[in-house]
Amino acid sequence: MGSTRPAARDSERRTVPHRRGAVAAALMLTMALAALDSTVVSTAVPQIVGDLGGFSVFSWLFSGYLLAVTVTLPVYGKLSDTFGRKPVLVAGAALFLLGSLLCALAWNMAALIAFRVVQGLGGGALQGTVQTLAADLYPLEERPRIQARLSTVWAVSAVAGPGLGGVLAAYADWRWIFLVNLPVGAVALWLIVRHLHEPQRETPPEAPGARPRVDWAGALAVFACGGVLLTALVQGGVAWPWLSPPSLALFGTGLVLLAAVVVIERRAAEPIIPGWVWRRRTIAAVNLALGALGLLMVAPTVFLPTYAQSVLGLAPVAAGFVLSVWTLSWPVTAALSQHVYRRIGFRNTAMLGIGAAALILAAFPLLPYPGRAWQPTLLMLVLGAALGLFQLPLIVGVQSTVGWSERGTATASVLFCRQTGQTVGAAVFGAIANGVLAARLGGSGDLDSVTRALDAGTAPEATRRAIADAVHAVYLGAAGAAALAFVVLLLLAPRKFPVLKD
Repeated sequence: MGSTRPAARDSERRTVPHRRGAVAAALMLTMALAALDSTVVSTAVPQIVGDLGGFSVFSWLFSGYLLAVTVTLPVYGKLSDTFGRKPVLVAGAALFLLGSLLCALAWNMAALIAFRVVQGLGGGALQGTVQTLAADLYPLEERPRIQARLSTVWAVSAVAGPGLGGVLAAYADWRWIFLVNLPVGAVALWLIVRHLHEPQRETPPEAPGARPRVDWAGALAVFACGGVLLTALVQGGVAWPWLSPPSLALFGTGLVLLAAVVVIERRAAEPIIPGWVWRRRTIAAVNLALGALGLLMVAPTVFLPTYAQSVLGLAPVAAGFVLSVWTLSWPVTAALSQHVYRRIGFRNTAMLGIGAAALILAAFPLLPYPGRAWQPTLLMLVLGAALGLFQLPLIVGVQSTVGWSERGTATASVLFCRQTGQTVGAAVFGAIANGVLAARLGGSGDLDSVTRALDAGTAPEATRRAIADAVHAVYLGAAGAAALAFVVLLLLAPRKFPVLKD
């Protein structure tokens, strides 16, 4: 009996594919499906609305997908630890492709939004399981290589996605935006099914013949709680005022469901969100730090294009380039980060990156008005380099502190916190921007209405200055989020991560 348990642990330690290169290619294709999704769809919104109508609710094409991805991440993480990565990834990819096909067949905006949610339910499996498999496939010294490849996929998608969506919408039909997922996903699925072979997990000797237990009640509670609270954050201040009855009702319901999640998870034998995720200093600190990363990423991704067009007077394509340059430097420093954290450790490398990011974000309000396009472009290039040095060491570090049977849950927890941080950041920074605009313009207008007036050429110069001040305030808030991540790592994260031997 004493010799069986180590053998079981050894069999669970790593997913051993028949051909690692083929599986890595499948992971990159799968990640491309998730990465291209929102960027491709965003440029085709005018054609979609013109065909299906529903302009007042089109934002749910993105919000519905994001909500579904976020709330399913913890569920898929636990399922991959229970049943293995392969069945979860295959099921998630199949669900994503089914959602894509249904989106292409949508007959009105309500149906399209519902099918986007189906896509998101599969997308949660894609994001979390791909990152987990990347750690399973490669030992610690090689993980930066595969993670850098995945980061490159995101970078290429961010640059190419809008152009691809525009071409398909202009010269074919917006439905092809979803149909192109099918051949790409089919190739990825074929590679996974054919070449990914996970070792048979041995049953513990004290429980022969026992089936894995799934906390379905906890999964449902997590899904409901996350969906309600994230909906409140996404729609608050947009569809209704923050203190309106719908907003208060959603937050109240979310808090009740949160209490239910705590009760259910404490009683569950195999909880979806186990307590050790927050009891272990390393994972808890990284969760909070990457939550702050999601928060600060809202500043450039949401507000920089508005700044570039409204203040600098750039065309939409040029404004997109100003934003996209950070996706060029991010994977480069992510790939090189291994040379840094091998010398000074995961925590110190991440602190170096986020400390530099805080200074760069704080420098944005110091740019001259109206300034030149190269100035924010240079800042974004350096910011991407700093964040590449911050994020990857934390993800690799956390994955290296847990065994196979906990890696899916740990990976999903950090991705869930980053996604949640982005949702919270959109609500918080949106409120900050609108508050600054109201103060500068005498209480009239919000960011959306003001930018529409600028596009129509009916807004005075004072309005452009007000937008600049609003975006500057958002960047200062993002600098504060970066400083918060620095403090969290300094005070909570251990100086040396407790890395397990491969």
